[in-house]
Amino acid sequence: MLGLLGAQVRMDAGSGGLLLLLLLLLSILWLLACRSSKRRSQLPPGPAPWPILGNLQQKDVLPLYKNYEKLSSVYGSIFTVWLGLKPVVVLCGYEAVKDALVGHSEEFGGRPQIPLLMKLSKDYGFVSYNERKWRELRRFTLSTLRDFGMGKSSMSQRVQEEAQHLVEILSKLKGNPFEPMTMFRHAVSNVICSIVFGSRYSYTDKAFLDLLNAIGNYISFFLSPIAKVYNTFPSIMQHLPGPHQKVLTECEKLKKYIQERVEDHRQTLDPSCPRDYIDCFLMKAEKENSSPENMYSNEDLVMSVFSLFGAGTVTTSNTLVFFLLILAKHPHIQAKVQEEIDAVVGSSRAPSTEDKLKMPYTNAVIHEMQRCHRSRIENFPRMATQDIVFKGYTIPKGTPVIPVFSSVHSDPTQWENPKRVDPGHFLDEKGEFRKREAFMAFSAGKRMCPGEALARIELFLFLTTLLQSFTFQMADKYQETDLFSMWLQIECRAVPGRFFALRRPVAP
Repeated sequence: MLGLLGAQVRMDAGSGGLLLLLLLLLSILWLLACRSSKRRSQLPPGPAPWPILGNLQQKDVLPLYKNYEKLSSVYGSIFTVWLGLKPVVVLCGYEAVKDALVGHSEEFGGRPQIPLLMKLSKDYGFVSYNERKWRELRRFTLSTLRDFGMGKSSMSQRVQEEAQHLVEILSKLKGNPFEPMTMFRHAVSNVICSIVFGSRYSYTDKAFLDLLNAIGNYISFFLSPIAKVYNTFPSIMQHLPGPHQKVLTECEKLKKYIQERVEDHRQTLDPSCPRDYIDCFLMKAEKENSSPENMYSNEDLVMSVFSLFGAGTVTTSNTLVFFLLILAKHPHIQAKVQEEIDAVVGSSRAPSTEDKLKMPYTNAVIHEMQRCHRSRIENFPRMATQDIVFKGYTIPKGTPVIPVFSSVHSDPTQWENPKRVDPGHFLDEKGEFRKREAFMAFSAGKRMCPGEALARIELFLFLTTLLQSFTFQMADKYQETDLFSMWLQIECRAVPGRFFALRRPVAP
């Protein structure tokens, strides 16, 4: 009897403990909901978030590149989504994005801490969240890139040479199908490597290909849904197994390789004749050695080179492959570009940057293809640097802000045929190239892409050199696939061998 009574007491105690735990959890959820509700009342409207997770698992909200049109039709050009317990203000359409990034460039010019990037960078390099360091290293980097030819004829020559290497590689395929991502990434990387490391790499260099894969895998992961989860719950995710651990380990190997190159440069440095970006950084570090706030440390150098290597490789090469996809799906546009190349350049010499002024249609096509490229943008937002009243809403200091550039490039108030691939968007009534204010492929305002000048040269010279020699086609069974769905599969190399580079006949 006593035993049964004791068992009953233990059961009651156990049930009471579970009840208390349940009440505690419910109380926490209630407090979080109240706190969230209070913060929501001060922010632009948006889809209702779930407790703790926010809108993370709501497929009708995220990813934004798929859902921004539907969301902006309900909530307007400015709305709020929640990544876990963190509110993020989203800006859609030309007027809202321009007003924020250009009209209020300082107020929307911050960058929130991104846990995945912080884990990799340790806050070093020109991706630092220290505003003074960011400004200083960005200024130094832009100045150094210009010294080594960015925007000059010497840089054009480097791109021309690399484009010819790519032509040779494609010629050896003899029209067989190929997967473009790796070889295009290698070609574009060699341009930035010539500035950063002072050398280019063979297309058969296995060790270098592994490094290219590491940076490509990191950036692909950085844009992925899992990365959003990591950035929302970093203290949990960093202790769990998963693809993030593999990607970060690969990046550490790349940083180690960069460190080895830095040491080689340190041993052979000649201050009277700097060879590349690393030499210039080492010389600057020596001058700033006595400065109380050292912004030119060895760690800052390694991370700056890492960032240049990644941004200067993946973004431009991805854009070029996307260009091929559009041209293969729109052969009449490809043919018209080739006609202009034949008329202006011919077949006896390589295209040059000077040709661009005489090739308005080609220039318009490049801009139009950039306009059509939808990007995954949730994982690299801006930030409000102070409390600001914007479009009638109060946005507190420190709030992440995502400008959806795809919404700018598809804004019906700015583009005649926003849903179609139409080079006429960038041509006037005389067939001459015209600029459009709503073109923001390189961002806008304070945080514009520092590599814009180099990217413009690369996109024009690589594309015209390739189309001078080849016509690009896609396997018939993929022709009807949705453009952006196809791009996502190509980007992750899910199905190789989709493209054919068919050699064009040489004009007599």
